[in-house]
Amino acid sequence: MRPHRGWTATQLNIFVGAYNTQLVKKSDLPTSYRDLLDPKWKGKLGMEAEDEDWFAGVVTHLGGDEVVRLFQEIVKRNGISVRSGHTLLTNLVASGEVPLALTVYNFTAEQVRQSGAPLDWFVIPPAMAQPNGVAVLKTTQKPNAAVLLYDFAITDAQSIFLARGLTPTRKDLDTPLTKFPFKVINPELVLDEGEKWRKLYQQTISTK
Repeated sequence: MRPHRGWTATQLNIFVGAYNTQLVKKSDLPTSYRDLLDPKWKGKLGMEAEDEDWFAGVVTHLGGDEVVRLFQEIVKRNGISVRSGHTLLTNLVASGEVPLALTVYNFTAEQVRQSGAPLDWFVIPPAMAQPNGVAVLKTTQKPNAAVLLYDFAITDAQSIFLARGLTPTRKDLDTPLTKFPFKVINPELVLDEGEKWRKLYQQTISTK
C-alpha cells in the first residue's frame, strides 16, 4: 500500500535482460552494466524506446550522473538498437536480429522461452520493477462494485496472476523472481519528473 493510500500495486512488470541462446553464451552474459563496454557487444545490444521509467530507476539506484555517462559511453562504443514495444523486442531476440536486449518484461521473455524459442532471460542486479496499480475513482457511480473489484485484485486475484506467469505483489507468494534482487521504481520519478527522464533517456540511448 502506498503511503497516500490512494492506490496499491497488484502486480509488477520486472525488467530483465534477454538473449538469444544460439548467439550468446550464458557464460558470456554481463553481470554489470559496465560489462557492456566490452567490444564483443558491438552491434548486439537492444533496448525499448520508451523505458524512461526503467532508466530513472537504474540511474537513481546505481549512482546518478555516473550511470548516465556509462550508458552514453556504451552507446558510443557499441551502439544500441532501439525498438518500440517490449513484445517486439523480445521476439527480435528470439529471431536473432537483436542478440541481447536489456529491457524486456520478465513474463513475456518467459512465455517466449517456454514456447521453445532460443531465448533465455537474466538479471543485472538490481532488476527494476514497474508497479501496476488499482484504485477506486472518487467519481465512480458504483462504489460498492469498485471496492469489491479492488479487494479481489489484492487478494484472490494474486494467485491467478502468479498462475498466469505474472508477478503478484503479495509477499507470501513465491514467484520465479524471489531469488533475484529487485527494486520497485518510485512512481514519483515518472509522475513528477516524467518529461525530464524521457528526454534524458532518449538523449542517452539515441545513436543519431
